[in-house]
Amino acid sequence: MAILPIRIVGEPVLHRPASPVTDIDESLERLVADMRDTMAEAPGVGLAAPQVGVNARLFIWDWTDEEDVRHTGTAINPELWISSPPIDEPDEWDHSEGCLSVPGERFPLMRSERALLRATGLDGEPFEIEADGWLARIFQHEYDHLDGVLYVDRLEHPHGKLAAKAIKRNSWGGPGQSWTPGIDRLED
Repeated sequence: MAILPIRIVGEPVLHRPASPVTDIDESLERLVADMRDTMAEAPGVGLAAPQVGVNARLFIWDWTDEEDVRHTGTAINPELWISSPPIDEPDEWDHSEGCLSVPGERFPLMRSERALLRATGLDGEPFEIEADGWLARIFQHEYDHLDGVLYVDRLEHPHGKLAAKAIKRNSWGGPGQSWTPGIDRLED
């Protein structure tokens, strides 16, 4: 398989809604395999197709929780329902979030504690997962990518301002920028 370049904030494919997947075929299976290799090399716990420049409603995840239970899968044309997010200030430690499309930066963001994901798997079969905690956060983060929303778009003051400064400091925010895990070290 291949390691794909990850698009950086400002790339147009990251800022518009992705198109539905119409065929689950060999090329889609190859894309998912390449996305898995890319996510592992980055390293990350989730990756959406727009992050690798593909305009498709598809994301993957692979995360092992604190009880050593592995959560992994592929969501094609997902739907996501979430509980109301807590009305609190985000904690710098408990709510810190990062994104491979804003490499090396982390900011606190309140997310809903619970989520219900309905999607089609790579096998063509529909599935449903009820998630809470960090897995619910992963689903929300990756689903946002399919709607053209990055987590930095959701940050409140002062974190949103700090994210904007980081994007400017790194000369991001325009088209044509990407990094390749294993080659570039932007995630450090």
